[in-house]
Amino acid sequence: MHALDYPDRHFVRAAEGWLELGDSAEAARELRLVSREAAGHPDVLELGWRLHAMKGQWDDALTVAEQVTAAAPDRPSGWIHQSYCLHELKRTREAWDLLLDKVAQFPRDSIIPYNLACYACQMGDLVAAREWLKKAAQLRGIGEIRAMAASDPDLAPIRDSLDKL
Repeated sequence: MHALDYPDRHFVRAAEGWLELGDSAEAARELRLVSREAAGHPDVLELGWRLHAMKGQWDDALTVAEQVTAAAPDRPSGWIHQSYCLHELKRTREAWDLLLDKVAQFPRDSIIPYNLACYACQMGDLVAAREWLKKAAQLRGIGEIRAMAASDPDLAPIRDSLDKL
C-alpha cells in the first residue's frame, strides 16, 4: 500500500495526536479533512476504527475493521480489530474463530495469542487460555504480558496463575 501524501498525512497525524490526548471530537474533525481518495487507505481506516472503539460504537467499529482487512489483508491489526469488535458485541466464539484462523498467517504477532487467551478464558476454557497466554509471553516477553493480563478483566478467571507463566 502506498504512503499517504500531504496534506492527508498531516491530517492523519493530527488525528492520532488528538486520539492520544483522548479528544475524539478533534480527531474526528481532522479525519473529515482527509481527501476522498485517501479515505480508504488503511492508515485512515485504522484511525476511524480507533475513534469508534474509543466511543464504544462496536457495530460501526466492526464495519471499519472489515474495511481495514479488505484494504490491507496482510496487516494483523485489521483482523485483531475485527475480532475485538466481535468480542465486545458478545460474539466471542466468532472472535475466537476469526483469530484462530490467523495464527499461522501472523506467527510473530503477540496480540493474536493474547486475545485468544482472553476469548478462551471468557468461553470457560481456562487451560487453553493459559496456553495462549504463554505463547503471547514467548513472543512479547513475560513481564509485559503479565502486566497486561494483571488488569485485563477478560483474564480475571486465571489471574491467580499469572506467576506460573
